[in-house]
Amino acid sequence: MQRDDDLFRSILFEFEKQEDWLVIVPETLGMSADERRHLGHVQLLCDADLVMEVSDSVYRLTNSGHDYLSAIRSDTVWKKTKDGAAKVGGMSLAMMRDLALAYVKQEAAEKLGVKL
Repeated sequence: MQRDDDLFRSILFEFEKQEDWLVIVPETLGMSADERRHLGHVQLLCDADLVMEVSDSVYRLTNSGHDYLSAIRSDTVWKKTKDGAAKVGGMSLAMMRDLALAYVKQEAAEKLGVKL
C-alpha cells in the first residue's frame, strides 16, 4: 500500500469533526479493501504521533495532529505543501508537516507584517 497524503488529511478532518474526543474504528474482519486501506492510514498516522490508539479500535487526535491539521486546513497551503513535496520527489510526513508550517508562517508574516 502506498501512502496517500490526501487520505491522511481527510482522516485528520474526520477525527476533528467528531463530537467525542474518542474515535472508534471498526475491526478489520469483513472490511472492504477501501476500509482496510483507511485503517492502514490511521495506523500510519499513529506511527507519526498525529493520532493515538487509546484502546482496541479506539483512537484520538493528538495535539501534534491538531497542529498539523491547523497548518494544512487552508487548501492553498495544502496545495503548496503537496507541490513542494512533488518538486523534490516526495517527502516524509514529518517533512510535509514542517513544510506546511513554514508556508503558514510565511503567510502569517506577510499578512501581519512581522517576521516569524
